Amino acid sequence: MKVNPTLTVLALTLSVAAAQTAGAQTTRLTLEGAVTRALASGPDVTTARANLRKAQANVRAVRSDPTSIITTLTQAEQDNAAAAVTLDGTKLNVAQTVIAQYLAAYEASGRIDLNAAQVALDTRNLQIARARLAAKVATALDVNRAQTSLNSNRQELADAQAQFPVLKAQLARTLGLPTGTDLALADPPAPPKLGSSLATLQAGLEKRLPSLSQAANGLSFAALQVRLADNDYTPARTLEDAQVAQANAQRSLDDATKAAGTGVRDAYRAVQNAQEQVDIARQQLANAQTTLAQTRARLKAGTAAAVEVQQAEVQAQQAAFGVTQAQGGLWRALAALGVASGVDVTGLAK
Repeated sequence: MKVNPTLTVLALTLSVAAAQTAGAQTTRLTLEGAVTRALASGPDVTTARANLRKAQANVRAVRSDPTSIITTLTQAEQDNAAAAVTLDGTKLNVAQTVIAQYLAAYEASGRIDLNAAQVALDTRNLQIARARLAAKVATALDVNRAQTSLNSNRQELADAQAQFPVLKAQLARTLGLPTGTDLALADPPAPPKLGSSLATLQAGLEKRLPSLSQAANGLSFAALQVRLADNDYTPARTLEDAQVAQANAQRSLDDATKAAGTGVRDAYRAVQNAQEQVDIARQQLANAQTTLAQTRARLKAGTAAAVEVQQAEVQAQQAAFGVTQAQGGLWRALAALGVASGVDVTGLAK
């Protein structure tokens, strides 16, 4: 009995595809679940936790050692406090990264759907242009323009389809998921309202931001050196050097505090602007939905063509995607404000 080689190749191809499908793991994620996973087992957070445990062990050892001098104890306590602040800051940075990657992948999926709808509309417009040309009520230029629009949107669809798995793979790597894991992303929730005032977020930055905490510790240690050198048995030059170091540390802290305060203010304004963009996008969606309803009514009344309804549907889909993008922008702005202020305003970095 002869074996059909074409059927053999087809069977092998289907077997390989089935094996790949069976071997692929699908992980369903929510935005909150993705952030929680990264904070629980992400490499950066894990390293920061290990450094904190190391600093805690060192300060316990120094405190229990009767021979420890004041400078050694101070440095150990400052290292311990700095490690705790660094861990909190790392969590906010990781949350920002995960939020950005999740939303990028999610929006890419929406962009594919929108581009597909636009391609379908462009295809219909090209058919109409050709029919009108045949009826001699349109020109070849009209057909060329319709073809160009279709080609352009086909390319955008292909780009979106190619980008989507790349973005999901980036998120999977950040979460420490196995290579090849397929992600199913749930709709992100509506971003929370910003409940903290600018003054509240700007207060106490030196206790929350790693860079300011380090600068504040440097000033505190420099002040300690001045106190230790301010006596009659230490050379005057040593005291002068310590005073210069203290003045330099104070300037460094002042500059860093000013820059951090400005950063918080700019991030706060970005959140306010993002909130306004969400409101505008929602208004535009409501308008597009009203237009769609009216166009459908006109179609039933015989005063509109089916292609006009299709166009209104695409416009409504574009407006809905605009809301998705605006809400994503607000999530990103909130995450950036959290990093700038050292306060989780997203409610996700628990």
